[in-house]
Amino acid sequence: MALENCLQVGRITATCRSVGLPPSHHSSSFKEKLLLPTNKKKFNFSKSSSLNLTPRSVPSTVCKAREAINEVQVVTDSSWDKLVLGSETPVLVDFWAPWCGPCRMIAPVIDELAKEYAGKLSCYKLNTDDSPNIATKYGIRSIPTVLFFKNGERKESIIGAVPKSTLTTTIEKYIDSS
Repeated sequence: MALENCLQVGRITATCRSVGLPPSHHSSSFKEKLLLPTNKKKFNFSKSSSLNLTPRSVPSTVCKAREAINEVQVVTDSSWDKLVLGSETPVLVDFWAPWCGPCRMIAPVIDELAKEYAGKLSCYKLNTDDSPNIATKYGIRSIPTVLFFKNGERKESIIGAVPKSTLTTTIEKYIDSS
């Protein structure tokens, strides 16, 4: 899924020192194959004084968005307006704290939902210990609490460690009514 959200760009150029090879591997007799997952082409290279790749311009994979790798991003008081209120897609925000057992129980569910709805829904987590101003502003008195936003407006909240189906039903309401 993460590779589907990525672009092919650029050129790979490296020396043995830049890729961290020890000097003992600099002999030209040492050969390996490089397999790029985006196009399944194999490129021969040797660990000599510089890395020789064929063809010369090799596509590398660079992700369009951090969500492709780290689906649930951290939002703070300082990034709230830009990431949540300024989002063009519906937003799910998980209010949590590291000491909260139910918060740790629901975290994998939020991670799964972020992967499933990548590109349709932005998912964030806000540590209420680190960002108490936002939690206070939205009246968060119990965690975990999941808030849903669309077009910068708070739409709905779900309190407690609920089943994935409960969150999915709520998400579907806001991504379908775009």
